[in-house]
Amino acid sequence: MDGLGAIISLLLFFGLPVGFFVFIYLLSGIKVIMQYEKGIKFTLGHYSGLMHPGLNYVIPIFQSWIKVDTRVVTEDIPGQNVMTKDNIPVNINAVVYFRVVDPERAVLNVADYHYAISKYAQTSLRNVTGEVEMDELLTKRQEISKRLEKILDNAAKDWGLDVTMIELQDIDLPPQLKRVMARQAEAEREKRAIIIRAKGELQAAYNLAEAAKKFAISKPSLYLRTLETINKLSPEQSNTEIYAIPVEVLRMFEKLGGKGD
Repeated sequence: MDGLGAIISLLLFFGLPVGFFVFIYLLSGIKVIMQYEKGIKFTLGHYSGLMHPGLNYVIPIFQSWIKVDTRVVTEDIPGQNVMTKDNIPVNINAVVYFRVVDPERAVLNVADYHYAISKYAQTSLRNVTGEVEMDELLTKRQEISKRLEKILDNAAKDWGLDVTMIELQDIDLPPQLKRVMARQAEAEREKRAIIIRAKGELQAAYNLAEAAKKFAISKPSLYLRTLETINKLSPEQSNTEIYAIPVEVLRMFEKLGGKGD
């Protein structure tokens, strides 16, 4: 009381009204919490409750408070050098999406939940990716992400956090391995091209055989086809001369040749 009386006496000495300073003192305890925030209140250093969105009051000097953002937060996981199960070195990074669901635990149980979730995610990323082979790492990203999400979420519950999603971003392979994979992909494309070309040739041969059968049955169709071919060649400027010889003439020469033998 002696100290308070001295302060009041000093204020009166300078002619300042005590009520004004009391009003300022009481006004400084009003705090506004946004819709996406929660507040943690401490009274003389002890946790004394949550502060919800809207107007809240904190007794100056005797009480303090900490603001906690409850929106989804994005935390980058730096690139990690990992050795896969089949002994291939890769560099991989990821991103974690999480939010605070229990502000009391987030403040009281861990000193810095951003740093804690980042470090735990790095360790989990190295452990999980080290248990899979490179092909599985490249083709099953979603499954690996789900495994990481489950591991992180179980640990983050004690910190009042909810891990909503983990996404693997860049997977950087050694340069020599990239060259090998490029050659393998090129060989696979050439293989598919050869197979498709062979199927096309087989289909073309089948179509020619079918056409030959039909022309053998219907001789007029063969003659019309010959005339059509000649008609297509005639408009083109060329020094080549085409002579159409009836098939019967050719057959006659064949018979004469056979008799000569």
